[in-house]
Amino acid sequence: MTSAMAFCWALAAIAMAHPAHAEEPKARAEPLQVVTTFTVIRDIAQNVAGDAAVVSSITRPGAEIHDYQPTPGDIVKAQSADLVLWNGLNLERWFERFFENVRDVPSAVVSEGVEPMGIGEGPYTGKPNPHAWMSPTAALVYVENIRKALSQHDPVNAEVYAANAAAYSEKIKTLDASVRSRMAGIPDGQRWLVTSEGAFSYLARDYDMKEAFLWPINADEQGTPQQVRRVIDLVRANGIPVVFSESTVSDKPARQVAKETGARYGGVLYVDSLSTEDGPVPTYLDLLRVTVETIVEGFTS
Repeated sequence: MTSAMAFCWALAAIAMAHPAHAEEPKARAEPLQVVTTFTVIRDIAQNVAGDAAVVSSITRPGAEIHDYQPTPGDIVKAQSADLVLWNGLNLERWFERFFENVRDVPSAVVSEGVEPMGIGEGPYTGKPNPHAWMSPTAALVYVENIRKALSQHDPVNAEVYAANAAAYSEKIKTLDASVRSRMAGIPDGQRWLVTSEGAFSYLARDYDMKEAFLWPINADEQGTPQQVRRVIDLVRANGIPVVFSESTVSDKPARQVAKETGARYGGVLYVDSLSTEDGPVPTYLDLLRVTVETIVEGFTS
């Protein structure tokens, strides 16, 4: 063997012993900037992100999200993001038109993979009920989708996102078990959840409640005489002891039902928006906890 051939064989042996490594992902100069369409997703995403990303919401605490009117500042905010997260399931009907004005910013639908429940009446009949986060089981799907999206756009922190997602998922599961125990105390003959908006279908399904509502979704007509009369008749026919409203709508129609039927007005439930930090539901877990406590107290007080 010539010396040249021997040298080539030596190089080949070294190459096989030390294969080339894939290029490692590079750390970002600044934390990943994530924008969400509303506060519930913002809180879930922040729990997955931890300190590795900065998460903000287009809509503010307490805002009505179905027919939100975006501002020019919202477009600037989304345009400066590295990633936009939205619910989908026809919740943010304003978003697709809004996002047409945003250039080259990736987005992810966090409800992807959730089995949707349908809206059963009104002009949105057959459309998916968008309030899937009210099911802790569905919320776990949100967490996983957010983890995947963050990891895709910030792979250097993928392990951080995975660890945070796992820890937060355990908190959701623990709360789910607590909620199930609390809701089980509602008597069988009274297990009707009557609200203003039909936003609690997933919650009612998960915890074996029947659902009734004045209107199916907040974008629909709200509190018409026909809607109120229908629910009054249902409450009377079934001996339902308590009715509720939601934090982002007027409580007058629900109070009218209570007055006409002798049922209690049980107070405000939270679904479409978190509160400010000093309010009753600054986090998603608080939203579920406070809403369920209000429901249970409405039946037992």
